[in-house]
Amino acid sequence: MEKENIILYESNEIFKGKNDHFFFHLKAGNGEVTLASQGYTTKANCKNGIASVANNSKDEANFENKTAKDGRCYFVLIAQNKQIVGNSQMYKSTSARDNGIHSIHATAVEAETIDLT
Repeated sequence: MEKENIILYESNEIFKGKNDHFFFHLKAGNGEVTLASQGYTTKANCKNGIASVANNSKDEANFENKTAKDGRCYFVLIAQNKQIVGNSQMYKSTSARDNGIHSIHATAVEAETIDLT
């Protein structure tokens, strides 16, 4: 039996989703999605979105803290053009959300891109 590859570092996964749009997920080393993108009409634009995450995540001021109606916390990453680059998962506490921001800030630049299309 062949073992599955286990990713122990952050990675961007490109995949095709609804309406044949391209999306990416930035995943933590434990496999959890830490940031989800909008849909892109082309793979090239999706890759530009990944590059925008790498560029804009360098500055923690580009992360905007949010609270959902049910009280859970999340964040969005904002690009220089004030567009949302990605949305985080939902967190039960502000400290968990802040750890998610710190993780992306510290590692997104070096995240490998895996094309699942």
